[in-house]
Amino acid sequence: MKKFALIFIAALAISCNQDKTAYVDNTVLIKEYKNMKATEERFNEKSKEMQKELDAVAKQFQNEVEAFQQQSASMSDEELQKKRTQLMQRQQQLQQQQQAKSQALREESDKVIDSLIDEVKGFVVDYGKEHNYTYIFGSNESANIMYAKEGKDITQDVLKELNGIEETTSKSEKKEE
Repeated sequence: MKKFALIFIAALAISCNQDKTAYVDNTVLIKEYKNMKATEERFNEKSKEMQKELDAVAKQFQNEVEAFQQQSASMSDEELQKKRTQLMQRQQQLQQQQQAKSQALREESDKVIDSLIDEVKGFVVDYGKEHNYTYIFGSNESANIMYAKEGKDITQDVLKELNGIEETTSKSEKKEE
């Protein structure tokens, strides 16, 4: 009986000291985060607007080229060379402007997305503390979690709270406005 009691106490102590673990699918968590979806939509719109501007400038340049081609027959060799040089320089400037605008938009997008990823990471830390987890692992398409016991994937639970808190925050921010 004494032996049984010691085994029971040891088993109880071991079960009490077990770490509470789970994992989240990082890809799903980020992809389904409402704030991330809104950010992606916002940058898609910015990209479309930028493309419209670039298309308008390209169209204007194309008109200049066509006008030059029509007038070229009546131009001297010197005028032709000068105009070709001007058009080539203008084309290079337009390409540089396009690259600069695209890069600036990409950098802005990366900065905002990095901020959102940090926000999600911070949320998972708080979620883990609040729900007494010792570890919450992250998984993604590279499958760094090869196996997990059923019920250990808490992605949807975290996502519901994350998006629920976002809705609550958005509603309270709107009330303050």
